[in-house]
Amino acid sequence: MNKNLKTAKQTLTLGDLVAAVSSASRNFSETAAAVADLLESGRVRLTNNGRSIRARVA
Repeated sequence: MNKNLKTAKQTLTLGDLVAAVSSASRNFSETAAAVADLLESGRVRLTNNGRSIRARVA
């Protein structure tokens, strides 16, 4: 497997992210923890009108 392959960027909503994670999670707590980890790690970025927004997870 080539680790240097770039994946196509998609524009999805936060709701789309939650729905996708929820479909693979056992419960709401696991969903919330996974979404928080994705945002905190930078693997998923939020944008507003094309500008990146830093997500602070408490």
